[in-house]
Amino acid sequence: MVHQHGDHHDIPSHSRLKRIGGWLPTDHRIHHEWLGRIIDHAHKRHGPAEKVKLIPVLQEFQDLIENNARIYMYFNQMWDEVPRRAPYNKDPTGKSQIRDYKHMLAILNEVFGRAPEWTDAAAHAGMVGVPMAAIFDYAMGTPSGHAAFLDPDVNKMLKKVLNEWGKYLKSPESAQVLGDHSAGWFGETGYEDLMEVANTPRETSFKFEEMYQCDPSKKYYGFTSWDDFFTRKITDHSRPVASPEDDNVIVNSCESRPYCVAKDVKLRDKFWVKGQPYSIVDMLAHDPLSKHFSGGTIYQAFLSALSYHRWHSPVSGTIKRAFVEDGTYFSEPLMYEQAGGEGKVDIDIKGIQGALGYLTSLATRAIIFIEADNPKIGLCAFVGVGMDEVSTCDITVKEGQKVKKGEELGMFHFGGSTYCLLFRKETKLKGWPDIGGYMERNVNFPVREKVAVVEG
Repeated sequence: MVHQHGDHHDIPSHSRLKRIGGWLPTDHRIHHEWLGRIIDHAHKRHGPAEKVKLIPVLQEFQDLIENNARIYMYFNQMWDEVPRRAPYNKDPTGKSQIRDYKHMLAILNEVFGRAPEWTDAAAHAGMVGVPMAAIFDYAMGTPSGHAAFLDPDVNKMLKKVLNEWGKYLKSPESAQVLGDHSAGWFGETGYEDLMEVANTPRETSFKFEEMYQCDPSKKYYGFTSWDDFFTRKITDHSRPVASPEDDNVIVNSCESRPYCVAKDVKLRDKFWVKGQPYSIVDMLAHDPLSKHFSGGTIYQAFLSALSYHRWHSPVSGTIKRAFVEDGTYFSEPLMYEQAGGEGKVDIDIKGIQGALGYLTSLATRAIIFIEADNPKIGLCAFVGVGMDEVSTCDITVKEGQKVKKGEELGMFHFGGSTYCLLFRKETKLKGWPDIGGYMERNVNFPVREKVAVVEG
């Protein structure tokens, strides 16, 4: 198997931590500041965590934890297993920001009344795109957290929790974070970062209303909720389809940063080990069509919190199969190990953003098989992988439907995401993006732009 990965350079989290995908802040202090502020606000409003009146779905979550011995053990031990030292603690005293499952539920209760927003701290402004992942951040990297977030009963409960939060994100109240105030998405910092991601690395610089379908004369550019904004549509002139009449040209399905090109991929592999090799059967949910991709090629890229979140067909062809496979929401591979000779342990601090290969086999995902019009391509597949808060992978095409290259296939709602394209071994491709170059420059590859070409 040949992998072309960008390097991940981790800087200690007490200074800066590079978070691929931009879902948690580039500067880890922003994450700590945001979470600390939420904790303080919740405590001032409601007092100690055990006295907080939880919303019904979170009360149900608490009941699940307390009435199931296995889950009760997980949710107690995961917080104990977070090291009481830098960089995992809030302050030099060794006090963790989230102390136990009751505290976790109290902070989730506070988060449910707000959409993702920007911090307006003068020293380091930024955005926490996945607040629940920020709450679980270190705990989900511990052995007990690993077990908990793989547990089927826990994931069923998390799906209920996320769907309830999704109702708020579709409500008019959630649109308040879209304002032009300092913590708003259309505030100075938010707008500048939003458009920097959209316009880099291109020669043409678009304004928001030129890039996306919206009405700048209306409040919040006409978006009626945070999710309405999150699933905004692009304009055709800002992202034209590359070579629309040439079926040898394959286009990028999502506005995304290239992560990996893997060749001669195995039908079944150990996706949970270090390096996270792809496992085709597991990625494609054991669908009978999986066998056609043995020894084939996989292209993977990830989407920033600031990016466009709809999917587009890489080829012209016919939809053969299209379905959503339920899976995990906050599971990451276990990288919990001894650190030095003093009995200390280290847990992975990259979170789910460092688990992009692993997630393709376990996370909730949309799987779409397409029979390309071009026989040199034949059967190919798109896999949209929900990360963190994504509780909805929304497929908008149907089996048997004809699609043109660049036509919409569906979208992500609510949170972080990555996607893959799969091609058969017989499909010979060239011209893939320079993975290292895009990772080093920390920029996106445009949706509907040429991502590969059929050889011969």
